[in-house]
Amino acid sequence: MAVLCRPAVWVPENTISMEETLALARRLHAGHERLPLVLRMIRNTGVAKRHLVQPLAVTLTHPGFEARNRFYVREARARVPDVVREALSSAEVTARDIDTIVFVSCTGFTMPPLTSWMINELGFRSNTRQIPIAQLGCAAGGAAVNRAHDFCRAYPGSNVLIVACEFCSLCYQPDDLDVGSLLSDGLFGDAIAAAVMRGSGGEGVELVGNASHLVPGTEDWIAYEVKATGFHFRLDKRVPGTMNVIAPALDTLAEAYGWDATDLDFYIIHAGGPRILDDLCGYLKVPPNAFRHSRATLTEYGNIASAVVFEALRRQFAEGLPPGARGMLAGFGPGITAESCLGTWVHSDRVRSGRRTGNVDALPVQLPVPPEPDLHSETPSPHQPKNRGSA
Repeated sequence: MAVLCRPAVWVPENTISMEETLALARRLHAGHERLPLVLRMIRNTGVAKRHLVQPLAVTLTHPGFEARNRFYVREARARVPDVVREALSSAEVTARDIDTIVFVSCTGFTMPPLTSWMINELGFRSNTRQIPIAQLGCAAGGAAVNRAHDFCRAYPGSNVLIVACEFCSLCYQPDDLDVGSLLSDGLFGDAIAAAVMRGSGGEGVELVGNASHLVPGTEDWIAYEVKATGFHFRLDKRVPGTMNVIAPALDTLAEAYGWDATDLDFYIIHAGGPRILDDLCGYLKVPPNAFRHSRATLTEYGNIASAVVFEALRRQFAEGLPPGARGMLAGFGPGITAESCLGTWVHSDRVRSGRRTGNVDALPVQLPVPPEPDLHSETPSPHQPKNRGSA
C-alpha cells in the first residue's frame, strides 16, 4: 500500500512579526472605519511570525500582476529543486523512480505548468504524468495527497511526487480595504513543500482510504476576485461554522474503515485559523493538544495554504510515532471543500524497501482496497459528537 514519506519544507528568510503586522495596519489604514475589528481579528489568529519571499518593503509595493507573476515563476524555479531533492532523498528514491508529479499552488499561474519545467530540468522521465492543481486553495494539500493515493491504487507499485508552492505575499493588495483581504494580510505566509508517496516500502503514513466532501451552498465563502491587479482574497465570516458539517464527514470516512475519528493517535489538520482548529476539536471531542502540530505551524509560519499539512506532518515525523499508530490528514479550502485521508504509521523496516523500476504504463489498473465510503448522503448539522465512553 502507498506510503506518504517525510516531507521537505522551505520557508524564506524574510519575516514579519505579529506586532509589525499590527503596526503596519494602523499606519496604512488609519482611517478605515473597521480598523479596530481588523486589528482584533489579526491578533486573534495567534500568528507570531510569517515568512515572506521578498523583503517587507518590496512586498508592500505592487508593480502589477504581470511583474508579480513573473517573479512567482522565477522564484519557484529557483527554490523548488532543492525542496524536491530533499523529499526524494528522504523517501530513498530518485527522479527516475517518479511516475507522477502532483503540483499544487494558488498564488501564481503558468501554462504549461511548472511540472513540465521540472520534468525537463530535474531529471524526471519524459513519460512522467502531470497533475497540476491550481484552484483548490488551502484544500489542495489534502487533495494532492488523495490524488497521489488514487494513482498509487490504480497503478500498484508506482511513486508520486507532491509539490506545494505558495507565495501568498504576492497576493497583497495595498488598495483593497475589504475586511477579508485585510485579515489575509496578517494571516498568510510563504512556503514550498514536497513529499513522495511510495507505492511500496518507505517510512511514514501508509494510506488506508481517502474522501472528498463539499459543503453545499458555500461556493463563494472562500474565493478569489480576479482583477487587473491580480487575486483579491475574499473570506466570509461564516467559514468557521462549516466545521459542524465537515466533522461528520470525517466521522463517516473513519467509520467506513472501522475507525473512530474521535480517538486516533495523530491528526494532521489544515490550520486555516485558531477558530477552525478549536471548533473541530470540539466536534470531534479531542483535546486541543491533538492538533499541536497544526497550531505550531500556524503560530510560527502563519497559514501557508496548501503547504500547511506537509509542515504539520514534518513536525509529526520529528516527534515520532510507534508502528501501527492510526491517524487522519485533512485539508480545507474553497468550495468549501474538505479533502481527508486515513493512514497508519509504518517504519522502513516493516516493508522491504527498494526502488521500483520499469514503466508504469505496463502496470494493470487494479484497486485491491476496500470500497470508498459514500459521502454523498446528507450530513447532520450541527454535528452530534460521539460519546467516547460508549462501545
